[in-house]
Amino acid sequence: MDIIIVSNRFAKAYSITLGGRHLLMAALLAGGLLFAAGFAVQRSNAGTQPITLVDGQQKQQSYMHEGLNAMAVRLGQMQAQLLRLDTLGARLAKLNGMKPQEFNFDQPPAQGGPYVPAMQQDISLESLNQQLDRLSALLNDRNDKLVALETLQLQNRLNKKLLPSRTPVIAGMHSSNFGWRIDPFTGQNAMHEGVDFMVPEGTPIQASAGGIVVYSDFHPQYGKMVEIDHGNDIVTRYAHASSLLVKVGEVVRRGQEIARVGSTGRSTGSHLHFEVRYKGIAQNPQRFLQDAAG
Repeated sequence: MDIIIVSNRFAKAYSITLGGRHLLMAALLAGGLLFAAGFAVQRSNAGTQPITLVDGQQKQQSYMHEGLNAMAVRLGQMQAQLLRLDTLGARLAKLNGMKPQEFNFDQPPAQGGPYVPAMQQDISLESLNQQLDRLSALLNDRNDKLVALETLQLQNRLNKKLLPSRTPVIAGMHSSNFGWRIDPFTGQNAMHEGVDFMVPEGTPIQASAGGIVVYSDFHPQYGKMVEIDHGNDIVTRYAHASSLLVKVGEVVRRGQEIARVGSTGRSTGSHLHFEVRYKGIAQNPQRFLQDAAG
């Protein structure tokens, strides 16, 4: 083979003759270069593929780790909400007079029954988070409703404490009940607007309910008398006392000693005359009174 080389610099043409040996060496050299280039490309591709898989696995693990951390936080919040509900439930049970063994909030409820597996697919992380959100909303709703119920229960208990439901003297027999009777002074039929407790002089007189003292002085008919306003238009009177222990404007609690039994005013002997009035009208105290220990 003849190769002619032309040079602009020398304005001449050179001729080179290549034989078969030279052509064989050139072909081998070109093939080696092609093989080396292909091997380099293969190594390059083989090196980048594992890196891509590792990055994907790391991202997936990071996503799962973040999801588990978020679920752990939600679980802790729900456990705290459940603890508050247990405490609230225990208080409500106590307010309603339930026995501790009837509603034990410290232990999970007893459950049982045959196992019937549900036909459903595996739950996803997103679906689980949605269910946790709904459960958390339900817990908050139940907590609000139980708090409202507790408020009503406490209000009812407070109202009961403001009702004249406690016997004003610890012991003593009824010498005269509420209603019509023969007046001990005139012998005429007359209305007796209270209940008389015949007890020794000096016996403590206790407030039948909490309230504010609105009268504490001598009355021509009732003698030394204490009058307590319990709110809701309910007033109690404690008459014929020998001594008064409270003053007008004083706040008294249920069962507090307010006077001592005597026989002052229009009385035939040592006793307590007890009245309950609603909107100024005398009521039968027996409708309100409970056991002295109540």
